[in-house]
Amino acid sequence: MALDNPAFSRNPAFNGQGAVAAKTMSAGDLQDLYNQPSTPPRLPASEVMTVENTVQKTVAAFAVLLVGAVIGWMTADLMIVWAGAGIVGFVLAMVNIFKKEPSPALILAYSAAQGVFVGGISAWYEAISPGIVVQAVIATLVVVGVTLALFASGKVRASKRATKIFLIAMVGYLVFSLVNVGIMIFGGAGGNPWGLRGDVEIMGIPLGVILGIFVVILAAYSLVLDFDYIQKGVNAGAPKKFGWSGAFGIMVTVIWLYLEILRMLAIARD
Repeated sequence: MALDNPAFSRNPAFNGQGAVAAKTMSAGDLQDLYNQPSTPPRLPASEVMTVENTVQKTVAAFAVLLVGAVIGWMTADLMIVWAGAGIVGFVLAMVNIFKKEPSPALILAYSAAQGVFVGGISAWYEAISPGIVVQAVIATLVVVGVTLALFASGKVRASKRATKIFLIAMVGYLVFSLVNVGIMIFGGAGGNPWGLRGDVEIMGIPLGVILGIFVVILAAYSLVLDFDYIQKGVNAGAPKKFGWSGAFGIMVTVIWLYLEILRMLAIARD
């Protein structure tokens, strides 16, 4: 499909690639295959992944995130705490992405670490731009709510063409972000704290604001991919534990969306 949320795309419960590779079969293998029932046995209803139990796991993960955010907000003066939590969260994200099966403990640990980071950096933004956090939270909830409503109504769906465009846009944005960081490190943006995002303007509008709107659209489509993967997992009768993968995937996208909105609002206020 292309570059979408790796929490789902690497997981056979969601990507439709759970079947084993074809191999040369002996006469005995063919006979065993012939003797198998025509319809493979399904898991009991209480053991399969559903939208409801995935939502429950997602709510639990975000509750842990919220607790971590409170801790991060209260310890915002200790940058080493929330910055370190951000690094720990990134490592845990990589571990969860590359695990073949979801681990509730690791996913909740990721939620806690990212919560501390989000709380700390939110307090930093609030200190330099009062009221910005409330605006960012409301904007994030609106984007998530509208995207979910459009997906549930069938008006928005993931497609191969749209996902290819999403891939190109994500790669381009990643390259720009890396270049921008390099320019900021070597002082090539005239001392602007946002680098090219704040130093460059198009028709009087900071580049960071224009990019922010663009990235919000990318994050919204990433949510569509997340919902689509969860729907595929439910339809395929995936084991109940993969609901944790669904919760993790949504968390990764929503946290990214919130941080991008937070930065965009800060640049707009400047």
